[in-house]
Amino acid sequence: MKSLLRCLTIAALSLAGPVVAGTPLHGADQLVVVTSEGWDSTQGRLQAYARTRSGWKAEGAPFDVALGRSGSAWGLGLHDADIDTTAPQKREGDGRSPAGVFALGTAFGYAAQADTRWPWQPMRESSYCMDVPDSPYYNRIVDADTVGADAVEGSTEPMRLDLHKNGDIRYQQGFVIAHNPRNVPGQGSCIFAHLWGTPGEATAGCTAMTAAHMQALLAWLDPRQSPRFVLLPRAAYARLQDAWQLPALPPIAKAQP
Repeated sequence: MKSLLRCLTIAALSLAGPVVAGTPLHGADQLVVVTSEGWDSTQGRLQAYARTRSGWKAEGAPFDVALGRSGSAWGLGLHDADIDTTAPQKREGDGRSPAGVFALGTAFGYAAQADTRWPWQPMRESSYCMDVPDSPYYNRIVDADTVGADAVEGSTEPMRLDLHKNGDIRYQQGFVIAHNPRNVPGQGSCIFAHLWGTPGEATAGCTAMTAAHMQALLAWLDPRQSPRFVLLPRAAYARLQDAWQLPALPPIAKAQP
């Protein structure tokens, strides 16, 4: 009888485990959630959430963000790659922000350090993110002084935009959204959350916001909480909410500018 009970217990654990562990939010206690009106929307709304004993709790007020100039498309992250083949699929240069669930990469910026517990990487004039699909450094931030000037040839992503593009502030503070973590050529590269140049200005495929909102996010992010970044059109969010154990969205209302 004891042997039978032991087997039943093991079977129950093996059946129950994957329901939780199989979700892309497994292990995450902080979420940065961005929702939009549809796949072609260039604007979205961001809400942070923290996991509590009673479920997800909104942290702070929602605020407006800018998305890719062509909207969004399914990216490669912690979710199933073939989740919806009828929707746009992220490709290099398509001007769409990757949709799905993603880990967060390094935070970065122009200063030597920022008010954040998140790993911080100061950018130099020689820092580039490689968006050239046939580069061995594709989808990675590298230093030309380390890898050589020839290795960053063709990159359109210098990370010190202020030095390369007349004081551009957009990369003054930001963090990497870990889209395409295996660096598959042509599947999209150099996806960040960063500052916007002008309010609501669409991006090349990133998520942009005000400096104040970025600073608040960086101060809030805690590596011990395994944060995730979620970006979805509202219809896709509603369809996946139960399966992915996503927070309930608040009623649509005008977000803070």
